[in-house]
Amino acid sequence: MGYLQEARENHVKKKVEEALRSKMKQKALKDCDFYCSKYADCARGRTFTVVWQCRKQAKELNDCLHQFTNDEVLEEMKKAYVVEQETKEKNQ
Repeated sequence: MGYLQEARENHVKKKVEEALRSKMKQKALKDCDFYCSKYADCARGRTFTVVWQCRKQAKELNDCLHQFTNDEVLEEMKKAYVVEQETKEKNQ
């Protein structure tokens, strides 16, 4: 499949893409809740020392979030959205 054909199939409006990104981030935070809690516990009661005192927890959290918030995940969500919209249009 050519690049242009693939681009057309995955094209969504800017507002839809923003909504999909927001949904992706919410899901990532939910899926990484354990690491969010560990980071929050470490950061509690600290000010600027959180940067080096909680470096390990921050890295774990970022690694987890990156699994669920990357371009591949967004492209899959776009594809699913396009298929869903096409199905809705066919059923009308």
